[in-house]
Amino acid sequence: MTAGEGRQDAIRRTVEAVWRMESAKIIATVARMVRDVGLAEELAQDALVSALEQWPDAGVPDNPAAWLTAVAKRRALDRLRHLQLAEHKAGEIGRELDARHEMAQADFADAVDAALDDDIGDDLLRLVFTACHPVLSTEARVALTLRVMGGLTTDEIARAFLVPEATVAQRIVRAKRTLAEARVPFEVPRRHELEARLASVLEVIYLVFNEGYSATAGDDWMRPALCDEALRLGRIVAELVPKEAEVHGLVALMEIQASRTAARVGASGEPVLLLEQNRARWDQLLIRRGLAALARAESLGGALGPYALQAAIAACHGRARTADETDWARIAALYDALAGLAPSPIVELNRAVALSMAFGPAAGLEVVDSLTDEPALKGYHLLPTVRGDLLFKLGRRDEARKEFDRAASLTRNTRERALLLARARACIVE
Repeated sequence: MTAGEGRQDAIRRTVEAVWRMESAKIIATVARMVRDVGLAEELAQDALVSALEQWPDAGVPDNPAAWLTAVAKRRALDRLRHLQLAEHKAGEIGRELDARHEMAQADFADAVDAALDDDIGDDLLRLVFTACHPVLSTEARVALTLRVMGGLTTDEIARAFLVPEATVAQRIVRAKRTLAEARVPFEVPRRHELEARLASVLEVIYLVFNEGYSATAGDDWMRPALCDEALRLGRIVAELVPKEAEVHGLVALMEIQASRTAARVGASGEPVLLLEQNRARWDQLLIRRGLAALARAESLGGALGPYALQAAIAACHGRARTADETDWARIAALYDALAGLAPSPIVELNRAVALSMAFGPAAGLEVVDSLTDEPALKGYHLLPTVRGDLLFKLGRRDEARKEFDRAASLTRNTRERALLLARARACIVE
């Protein structure tokens, strides 16, 4: 590689790094001006292309993010001027010229004011709520959020979720079209709508985290990059709505769970279950951050929500120096509270595990057996996994083997399948 090529490559990497860190702010600022997330991303991408064209000759600006934002704003203002001119010409042949012209002038003035106002925090919050709007499907919300908030390419999103790139591209295009056609306002919801809309935002972030924490398919047990992205998004939202306890609860939950990343995977990439993990490999900084976020949620008063309760459960594991020191009775009580607040078959399955650890496998198996006909758990590999574990502990090895075999046939993750088949073989008494 020549010196010139090396310089070009370095600048390209700089542009990509700045884009990854600042794209959400740039898109949010422009979206406030044009009131269209799809158009805002297009204009921000135009600024990115300009950087790739100009920086190799002119050099990287002292403040790359400000340069990109300024270019994107100019493109937005040019677009608004063009629309204003078109509106004016169309109005000339209609009876509503004056009204339409005044409206266009007012919109243009608002856009100019917006361009001069750099209230980034509010803009990011508007962008989060728009990208996670319930009018979109869950898959579309996830894809659009990772695209506009995370700065990920369609290829990166596709590889993370093991779906074709064309599928992700279609989801994003349709999401933008849906938002435009539904005239979804670029704004923070009113107070009476905030709780429900915030739940959608948190759901998207946690879905991203969970896909990274326990990949549903493929050859890798974990995809840490997705966990990192979810944590980054969660921290942003927590700072944007600091008085919402559940946001801090979700951040606490993700921080503590992410602290186990290094210990969850063995030397050959195989899964390492919680009670078998080397806790010396747990990230104590993330645990401290998680506990601090949980304390912040608790300090806001009121009953803990579902995410904060799950964070409190994770905190019980995080505080235990060894598996034997885990306060399973408290975990079971927290699952009782969670089941009362947000009942679901999966919560019941997790509660069964806690009961088995606190009061013996028979107590857990009783709950698990009550879930075997649950439609929501049909095809869910963790149901036979948990049942197999409890049967194994009760000495019912042949039944346990059948459950592990069934679980292995249901999972789409290669690493998890290998683990389950190994557990099935361990049930065979020679």
